[in-house]
Formats: sequence, structure tokens, C-alpha cells
Amino acid sequence: MSWQSYVDDHLMCDVGDGAGHTLTSAAIIGLDGSVWAQSANFPKFKPEEIAAISKDFDEPGSLAPTGLHLGGAKYMVLQGDPGAVIRGKKGTGGITVKKTAQAMIFGLYDEPVTPGQCNMVVERLGDYLIDQGL
Repeated sequence: MSWQSYVDDHLMCDVGDGAGHTLTSAAIIGLDGSVWAQSANFPKFKPEEIAAISKDFDEPGSLAPTGLHLGGAKYMVLQGDPGAVIRGKKGTGGITVKKTAQAMIFGLYDEPVTPGQCNMVVERLGDYLIDQGL
């Protein structure tokens, strides 16, 4: 299966609310900052934004004072799983980032998708990839 099909079929899928809602955008980005796959509308990001997110996995809490930045948007960092998941909130939407052995799985959402639905979609794929050694 291609990385793009993981994004298309497992991240940009129905969140399970019965109404056909999906994440607003998603991506799989290597720990080195290279894009493995992304949805068409994933924000254009700066390398330093990805580096800061990656650093927070190694040094949990490093994003808390400044916020998580992606594509120029600033998200308030919420409690996640240190070293494994980062969650952020911005207005009626937010972001979930799950770290695997080789990549970071990004999911962005806006209402009516809930934070819990985004977490479930992103973390389910992340856990699967971890189980596969990826």
C-alpha cells in the first residue's frame, strides 16, 4: 500500500459519526521532515515548524510556552501523551500528531469533527504503523 493511500483511506476517512464527516487535512511526515504523503489541502509548512514538533516528542513540554505552529497557524498545546502524541487547539478546530518509529502522523480538524474523533483516527493509524515497525 502506498503512503498516499494511508492518508486517503485511513486519515481522510469518515470519522465514524454517521454523517460522513472527515478531517480537514492530514499528512504523514518523516522524522527528518520529508513529506511521505499528504492530503491536497494540508497546510504548507516551514521546516522549522516540523523540527519544533519533532523536538517536543524528545523534550515533552517544549512547545507549551510558544504553542504549536503549522502552516503559520498557532495551536494551543493541550495535554497529550509525552513522547507519543501532541494535541493542539485553535478556535473550533485543532490538531493531533502521533509519533511512530519513523514518522509523524498529522490530523487537522474543524467542527463538527470533535477532538476525540480526530485523536481516534490519527492514533489508530499511528498504532498500526508502530505495530508494523514503522
